[in-house]
Amino acid sequence: MWGRLFMQLGLLLIFFLVLFLPLIITIIEKNLEVFLFFMGLFAVLISGGMSRALFVKVSLDPIQIAGAVFIAGLLFRWLQRPLEKMIHGFRSLMPFRLFIGLSVFFLGLLSSVITAIIAALVMVVIVTTLQMDRKSEIKFVVLSCFSIGLGAALTPIGEPLATIVVGKLHTSFFFLMELIGPEIIVGLLLFSVLAALVVKRQNRHYLERSRPHRKEGYEEIGVRALKIYFFVMGLEFLGEGFEPLINKYFTSLSPSLLYWINMISAVLDNATLTAAEIGRSMSTPTLKAILLGLLISGGMLIPGNIPNIISAGKLKITSAEWAKIGVPLGLCVMGIFYLWL
Repeated sequence: MWGRLFMQLGLLLIFFLVLFLPLIITIIEKNLEVFLFFMGLFAVLISGGMSRALFVKVSLDPIQIAGAVFIAGLLFRWLQRPLEKMIHGFRSLMPFRLFIGLSVFFLGLLSSVITAIIAALVMVVIVTTLQMDRKSEIKFVVLSCFSIGLGAALTPIGEPLATIVVGKLHTSFFFLMELIGPEIIVGLLLFSVLAALVVKRQNRHYLERSRPHRKEGYEEIGVRALKIYFFVMGLEFLGEGFEPLINKYFTSLSPSLLYWINMISAVLDNATLTAAEIGRSMSTPTLKAILLGLLISGGMLIPGNIPNIISAGKLKITSAEWAKIGVPLGLCVMGIFYLWL
């Protein structure tokens, strides 16, 4: 009894540390990936879930994602100038606000094909090419990451959450597109319109003092890939560590309650929560509620999704800056879709 109580209190402490420390301690914020790794390691040790098999699995799983980030970083370094010219070309064909709105929409839509990671890196190139002012830049990044997080779930290749759902339910490649496709398209349109309204055109004064175009060094590319590796490891450890609590207290709850509780995916890996909560016997409304709750809330904080941490790290966006936009936006969109469902 005391052992179980100690475990639960320890896991709750870790949850609140993960939630609040990056917002108030600068050194943790700057080393978020390593911090999440150790928090995840502590969580799985406290819950008693550590095993040799788990450590091997968690060590191997991030290799593909980190490798993709590394290769994409190299490609963007080598192709930066052509990409910038292409973006400028598209930008010159239409008004600024229309370009911003279409960028957010198509980044979300294409992420289901090119993966959420690659979509996030393309978005970073758009940001650095357009050289927006700081406030507009952060708004564009957060809205784009919400869009990417939603759109990537349309196919099993877009992100791990979608892969787990299709594999666990033994369904077809287009299952999620049929299940939550309309809701996702509505979400992409919503984020696109918001981006077109709130992201402002850069002014001449800003352009005079804006950062110069600079190619990323090979060391920076390698360090980012290594950070992503430990970030994914940390998320998997966190998910494994919290699984006893999730299985005991969450999986038996009503769909509408789970919808709101799944906001914890702003901190925990939504793929792990999906694996714990999704079952073949669930009705279509229940599946929709769980998945949309997980997908939308993933954009609220930096740890909620891999695209968030990639773009925040590359563009030096702090946890507080992200939360200031991501949390109220996520809550509003959660409310809209709750009424929709």
